[in-house]
Amino acid sequence: MAPLRTVQVLGGGSAGSSAHVRSLAGGLVARGVRVTVCAPDDVERAYDFHACGARHLPVPRRGDPVSVAALRAACAGADVVHAHGLHAAARTAFALGGRPVPLVVTWHTRAVGDGARGALAGLLERRALRAASVVFATSSDLVDTARSRGARDVRLAPLAVPAPRPPGAMGADSKARAELGAVERPLVMAVGSLVPERGHDVLLDAVALWRTHGLDPLPLVVVAGEGRQRAALQRRVDREDLPVLFLGSREDVADLLAAADVAVLPSRWESRSLLAQEALRIGVPLVATAVGGVPELVGRAAELVPYGDPGALSVALMRLLADPGRRAELAGAGRAQAATWPTEDETVTQVLSVYDELVHPLGA
Repeated sequence: MAPLRTVQVLGGGSAGSSAHVRSLAGGLVARGVRVTVCAPDDVERAYDFHACGARHLPVPRRGDPVSVAALRAACAGADVVHAHGLHAAARTAFALGGRPVPLVVTWHTRAVGDGARGALAGLLERRALRAASVVFATSSDLVDTARSRGARDVRLAPLAVPAPRPPGAMGADSKARAELGAVERPLVMAVGSLVPERGHDVLLDAVALWRTHGLDPLPLVVVAGEGRQRAALQRRVDREDLPVLFLGSREDVADLLAAADVAVLPSRWESRSLLAQEALRIGVPLVATAVGGVPELVGRAAELVPYGDPGALSVALMRLLADPGRRAELAGAGRAQAATWPTEDETVTQVLSVYDELVHPLGA
């Protein structure tokens, strides 16, 4: 029997979806599947799909005729095409043009927007989800939303991503902490794109409240990530003299996170946050917004607050920083919670079983 041939399509290459595709591609190749990954060149440079045995084809994250033609050619001869994210799914469905090739869509994160932007995002969601033979939704609320948008077959797929490499020294003795200037003050770590949906403006509101409580020394908040809001956020930090440091994109996030006393996730919506997974795995206490798939991901192993409530976020961070016993309790609970998540091997097995189901349906 000829080996199964799959095409994995990535859009913008978010950290979570790219890490998942790298893990999935490696696992499928190890099982004898031929894998082609369609992704922008910069995503290939960051994740090196070729090194795990997959073929990489450079396809930009655009919907112009040249990019669509490249995607159509890449999918020719595939047994299953698997798009990651709704932008990738919409472009892939258009490129396939009604060809009888099963399309699997993994919905990693939903679009967040209001007004015309929200309406456009909803239209994109409906088109992409209805085109899919099977939709993998990464949280229970996405399962419900996909069904309401008209998806034919939706399955919960709490996907695994590779465990981070072992970090360096943890806590106050780490080199990373010394370099940040946080040896004698608490350190709080956030990771994420500097865009409105990530809630960094709310985080700054929360930090600004610390002075009203007379904290001394003030904790240092460091944020790893880039995005269109960086200049505006930096201007506010400078104007109000807030103890916040924007680090830009970093390749040593694991070491930085291990150095922190607390991690913070202030997002408007998340499914399976990469920061939350990494923090719990290495035992860094987490304060996060109770949105999307976060509560089912972390269980009781994190402090949860409402989105958009800087007072609640400020108090939760202060209390946790002042309570080493609670931090130790959350560190242990985080590691235990992480042990309940699916492994990479279990995730690959689940995906491959769906591929086989679509290619060799019962009764065919």
